[in-house]
Amino acid sequence: MKKSSLSSVILGAAFLMATSAVGPGFLNNTSKFTKDLLASFGFVILLSVVLDIFAQLNIWRVITVSEKRAQTVANETLAGSGYILAFLIALGGLAFNIGNVGGAGLGLNVLFGTDITLGAVISAALGIGIFLFKEAGKALDWFAKLLGFLMIALIVYVVWTANPPFGEALQKTFLPDKIDPLATVALVGGTVGGYISFAGAHRLLDGGIKGVESLREVNRGATTGIILTALIRFLLFLAALGVVAAGLPIDDKNPSAAVFQNAAGALGYKIFGVVMFCAAITSVVGAAYTSVSFLKTFSAKIEQNERFVIIAFIIVSTIIFALVGNPAQVLVIVGVLNGFILPVALGLILLASRRKKIVGKYVHPLWLQIAGWLVGLIMLGFSILTLYEFFTKKP
Repeated sequence: MKKSSLSSVILGAAFLMATSAVGPGFLNNTSKFTKDLLASFGFVILLSVVLDIFAQLNIWRVITVSEKRAQTVANETLAGSGYILAFLIALGGLAFNIGNVGGAGLGLNVLFGTDITLGAVISAALGIGIFLFKEAGKALDWFAKLLGFLMIALIVYVVWTANPPFGEALQKTFLPDKIDPLATVALVGGTVGGYISFAGAHRLLDGGIKGVESLREVNRGATTGIILTALIRFLLFLAALGVVAAGLPIDDKNPSAAVFQNAAGALGYKIFGVVMFCAAITSVVGAAYTSVSFLKTFSAKIEQNERFVIIAFIIVSTIIFALVGNPAQVLVIVGVLNGFILPVALGLILLASRRKKIVGKYVHPLWLQIAGWLVGLIMLGFSILTLYEFFTKKP
């Protein structure tokens, strides 16, 4: 593979992972948690970045070295676990995609006044168009990179207009007043939980990047994806912090829209529409692509007709949204479940990293294994604590 093509696939995988993570829930959660935790939310972002990097490095390296998708690796590690993992990730991807097409519809509504349901249908058609290209993988890479760069540029402008207290943000990022387990689970689960954990790694396999000789590129892709996600998250945090510091309100019903509008007025609201649309539509294609990548191993027909199954996945998500609307509570529950999926999936990957029949002569670094198990235990603990708080909190 030519060096330029190799770099394009790696950057495309990193942006696919990052833009899959940056969806409507990502935007709203960042704004809401900044309102709740103020500058201390910076520490949660920092902690999530550390956990994310160790999780992704383990997952991406083992999958590409084994040259097998996660569900196959899981099945060869613990019989039947790959089927369960594939079912949970595909189901979670479908649930998130209902919210993603709704978010894209909302973005078009803000920009053009389009009915949200009609906007969702238009957005779905655009997402489907990506997979009608013969070189769908290259189109997917290009799409994710273009919209990813656009989101970053627009959010930087909003941060500039919000004028946040940078010094306080920096201080509390390392010395927080409080740590919120729910926020940590939501961030890590929403960044590398569920299908997002495997979006970039599966894209690398499809792009022909695999084997021990590709580890340097794999490391670069994984860390680039996490850094891009963290950059967008931290920029949104700064914009929201600037709004809160100025004493302006953030509406819990649509916190991210309130942040953009309060920071930059009417133009900020339109920018919110663009960012929401970009975040949602890239998540639509990312969720559909990755969810189907978990199913095609189990059926030759699905693998032979992968593009059309992805298109069907987007269509079903859009129909469900049109019929029942945006199931906010379902998305919250699925988000928490993603926090549980990560330690289970990561545990299977770490067990596989020690199986010669899966990774061959490759020796997975001990420090990376230890870091991976620590991430799994931390996420499992935070997830259990989150559920406990959810069921014991007073109405």
